[in-house]
Amino acid sequence: MQRDSDSDHGPSPSVASPLPLNGTRTLELGHIVAGPAAGLLLADLGSDVIKIENPSGGDQARHLKAAYSFPAFNRNKRSVALDLKLPEGKVVFAKLVATADIVVDNYAPGVLDRLGIGYPWASGLNPRIIYCAVKGFTPGPYGDRACLDELAQMMGGLAYMTGPLGRPLRAGASIVDIGAATYGVMGVLAALHQRAQTGRGQQIQSGLFETTVFWMSQHLTQAAASGQDVLPMPERGMGRRMGWGIYDLFDTSDQHQVFIGITSDGHWQRFCREFGLADLLEDQQLATNNLRVEHRDRVLPRIQTVVGQLTRAAVAKRLDAIGVPCAPVNTPRDLLADEHLRSAGHLHQIELPDGGRALAPALPLVSSEYTQSVRCQPPRLGQHTAAVLAELGYASREIEQLVASGAVGRDRTE
Repeated sequence: MQRDSDSDHGPSPSVASPLPLNGTRTLELGHIVAGPAAGLLLADLGSDVIKIENPSGGDQARHLKAAYSFPAFNRNKRSVALDLKLPEGKVVFAKLVATADIVVDNYAPGVLDRLGIGYPWASGLNPRIIYCAVKGFTPGPYGDRACLDELAQMMGGLAYMTGPLGRPLRAGASIVDIGAATYGVMGVLAALHQRAQTGRGQQIQSGLFETTVFWMSQHLTQAAASGQDVLPMPERGMGRRMGWGIYDLFDTSDQHQVFIGITSDGHWQRFCREFGLADLLEDQQLATNNLRVEHRDRVLPRIQTVVGQLTRAAVAKRLDAIGVPCAPVNTPRDLLADEHLRSAGHLHQIELPDGGRALAPALPLVSSEYTQSVRCQPPRLGQHTAAVLAELGYASREIEQLVASGAVGRDRTE
């Protein structure tokens, strides 16, 4: 989706691999995970994402101890330090809105309107602008409530379904923040397509709570149809929760675990032949999945005995060779050495605030038309303030005056 102007803003990929959002500009008013994740999606797809941060400290994620959210979610962006509470700061923001296509925020409900920079104001300046708000809730009785990832997991039923009965358990990643950001960006992409037809922008809202409820679709539908609560996953047992006879974790000889999913009779036959389980293969009481479900108590120990004599790598190699679904239970550190991730460009090298380097996942998609890359490292606070203001037409003297007024801030390492 191209802007009206042919000019491009900010870092751009090589001519050989143009990105689909080249020529668009996004203003990100984001902090911690949800807003920055939305900005990252747009940035990796080629939009010139300008991260608007308060000069006094910027994104809160910059200062969280033992947390790596900032470097993980802020590559391919430029940082402008801007105080939106000051009239001079609002003037600069207005100039940016006039040049932009998208504004993303995950501030608390009503903050932008109280600052006087909400969607109605922005639409008056730029009718083509698309505002995307990632909030705790979409409009409704809960619309003004604050929410967090873990709260949404509890309230939306995910924690109930994940932990044992009476012991709700959150997922081990900020999946709701990232999920709500992803659905918000999906709305933005649809709005860009619609704007090409109508010439008008729009306001998009995604909610953490509604994202979680959407993920509960089959469980919610089951409860509606049956009139009864659905049992959490751990209460169903590994295999029974999905209706398969062998759908379980097994210990390996090197103190690891593998998950094996035998979801067809073909899988079962190849598995038995590969591991010398001829008696199980010939047993007609195990010939179908439903029969194997009935006899799990005697089948699973046999499989554990076989798998327990092998290393995790050996089990995975043999099952991959015969086309039986298998997965190691990986830690994040294991993923750093994963041959698929390292060979297929799924990990980006990024710079850390302390000068070190680390890896972060690329977007989980591949196109035949473009290649993802790190075009800009996670920025220092205010690193691009002077450059962006110069693009807006501010002279050096005017920028210095804005810095002196406190309305804007510059990179303190300059």
